[in-house]
Amino acid sequence: MKQLDDFYLKQEEPVKGVFLALKDIILKQDHNITHVLKYGMPFFCYKGKMFCYLWIHKKLKQPYIGIVEGKHFDEPFLIQEARSRMKIMMLNAGKDLPLEQIESILQKALNLYRSGIIKV
Repeated sequence: MKQLDDFYLKQEEPVKGVFLALKDIILKQDHNITHVLKYGMPFFCYKGKMFCYLWIHKKLKQPYIGIVEGKHFDEPFLIQEARSRMKIMMLNAGKDLPLEQIESILQKALNLYRSGIIKV
């Protein structure tokens, strides 16, 4: 847990605040979500399966939520770039988080696991 806490502590504001808020938002979506450090970044798993993660876009220097099974969604605010499976939701660290959009896409992603489309 210390390495995971250190990840957040090392971030500079306003990204640190965005990531801490996102962590709380994601964990509140379902009691089966766990929080781990994988590949040096915070990952959130649903019943042990990777579900989403937090990271900073290399070129744009903006935080984002990576949706592991993003290929299942057509929302215009999700970006695929060169990924085959994942899509990302870019966030502006200088603005309020789009809470409804975030919670909506998290619930849609969780429903892939709950419904059995993605096996857990």
